[in-house]
Amino acid sequence: MLPHPPGTGGVRTARILAGLAAGGPASGWPRALVESCRDSTSVSGVGLALMSPDGVGGTVAVSGALAQRMEDLQFALGEGPCREAARSGAPVLVPDVRATGPHRWPAFAAGALEDGVRAVFTFPLQVGVAGIGVLDLYRGSRGELTDEQLSCAGSYADAATAVLLHLQDADGSAFRAGADPSSGGDGDRDDPPLPPALADAVGRRAVVLQAAGMVSVQLDTSPDVALVRLRAHAFTAERPLLEVAADVVARRLRFDDSEAGTSTTPRPPPGDPDPREGPSPHD
Repeated sequence: MLPHPPGTGGVRTARILAGLAAGGPASGWPRALVESCRDSTSVSGVGLALMSPDGVGGTVAVSGALAQRMEDLQFALGEGPCREAARSGAPVLVPDVRATGPHRWPAFAAGALEDGVRAVFTFPLQVGVAGIGVLDLYRGSRGELTDEQLSCAGSYADAATAVLLHLQDADGSAFRAGADPSSGGDGDRDDPPLPPALADAVGRRAVVLQAAGMVSVQLDTSPDVALVRLRAHAFTAERPLLEVAADVVARRLRFDDSEAGTSTTPRPPPGDPDPREGPSPHD
């Protein structure tokens, strides 16, 4: 675990990065950063997520189970402070979720309050005018961050930006303005493979987008509407969005216009042919 870095502004950010570099390989930096941020700011949980033009790109690291649930909730719902911070390019500071959250993000606020989250502080990660991610701080008690905590969180956000860029590649090609992190680059050259910390987050988002494309065909609607249907089904069924998307991609779940809105295909017993694959060419 990193020591709590003293100092202000760029000095503190430099010390955070130096501590990460001294603590182990780069693949472990995101997790070490969110854990150190949680301890240094005295919050309950911290999450680091990629963002794309259409919302949450995927979770890169969390400090524990609470932060994981909150990141998953925002990803599933498509609403919450992370999306607002990414769109505005400014921190979203909510010292009392119960008082203001329901008006801004009804579904997210309800889920956060049920899980004991009373305050949320989200910092956008910017490269010039382009947003590449967010750093989310969750706390189980109401109240503003102190000036010292706010300054500390800002330094961790700056450090998180540097970490994401370092992990992506030397020139940050996938994070240029207007680029989609799931594309792996600009398509004009062969980009190096994403490191595991980012590849996993991007891969999860790719599954959701693939499922949305399949649902859009099933319902004869736009991909945006299909994504809304996916998220609504996951929320209603109390299942992770990624799990629902995986069922769609595997053709275990199909969306339709019936009253239920979906139909399921049971998995065939082991050794039996899958009816979705059609007859064997040897039959």
